Amino acid sequence: MIIVMNKDVTDDQISVVVKKLKDAGLDANISRGIERTVIGAIGDERKLTEEMFTPLPGVESAMHIVKQYKIVSRESHRENTVIDIGGIQLGGKQIQIIAGPCSVETQQQMDLSAQYVSEAGCRLMRGGAFKPRTSPYTFQGKGVEGLDMFRQAASKFKLPIVTELMDVRMLDTFLENDVDVIQIGTRNMQNFDLLKEVGRINKPVILKRGMSATISEWLMAAEYIAAGGNHNIIFCERGIRTFETYYRNVLDVTAIPVMKKETHLPIIVDPSHAGGKAWMVAALSQAAIAAGADGLLVEMHPNPTEAWCDADQALTPQELKKLMGVLGGIATAIGRTL
Repeated sequence: MIIVMNKDVTDDQISVVVKKLKDAGLDANISRGIERTVIGAIGDERKLTEEMFTPLPGVESAMHIVKQYKIVSRESHRENTVIDIGGIQLGGKQIQIIAGPCSVETQQQMDLSAQYVSEAGCRLMRGGAFKPRTSPYTFQGKGVEGLDMFRQAASKFKLPIVTELMDVRMLDTFLENDVDVIQIGTRNMQNFDLLKEVGRINKPVILKRGMSATISEWLMAAEYIAAGGNHNIIFCERGIRTFETYYRNVLDVTAIPVMKKETHLPIIVDPSHAGGKAWMVAALSQAAIAAGADGLLVEMHPNPTEAWCDADQALTPQELKKLMGVLGGIATAIGRTL
């Protein structure tokens, strides 16, 4: 069972609910989000009824939820959650395209990238200052220097920045550099200590699906973040690992409607890492938007042939602009905007 408290709930009102749970022999998990506080019952919930809590001061609703992922489930919050990113809404009627290079390389490269992202009509920018790589001998990112370059470039065009956090020890650095959206990559989807730490802050978090993760495991990973109080979670489908070797990963388009059914949180798609080739990105992007995705995470480089990382999957500025036009037509057809 979860008990959803009113926005203006007081500590005393929360204490009353917690005491009632403990009197029934259960523990309580208190998740304080920006918009609401959710109290989860831990233990044998068969003793509880919704009527035990709904009359209490400060309680908005109480409900039994069978699924293990309680806060992120559609059962706990029927309406779609819209995430606010510096005044830009993700999860509502407007579809957001987050574009930019795979990795931060030079200031000139980032300045040009920000310019092209803005000119294409994208409202958020992506870029990796810290890069997880399969080989320890390949480029690992510019680190803190890369964050500085990224922020300088994006600020000129008022673009909120999205970048990946790999190490919990760098979280304070990310906050000091005012990273707008923290990305948790596929290899860290079940790094539970990292999830707990981003759960204690109020920054939006993009949670990428693990390359072999089930839908349930993905949702439970998000529950770690939500249980800490951060409900600003954006799921990202980036392709899963199968027996196929022709392309990099299999984009699980089926996951989009499934996630729409299971969670109230928005879901975006990374077509670049799914296909692994630039020529696939347009088709995968169109399929994702048609299937109901709330946005895309697309790689674009000013000159892909010179990219230091994932050159094969990066779009040119001209290809990004063309793609935006096509996606705008699909968005209109399904009653949304780009």
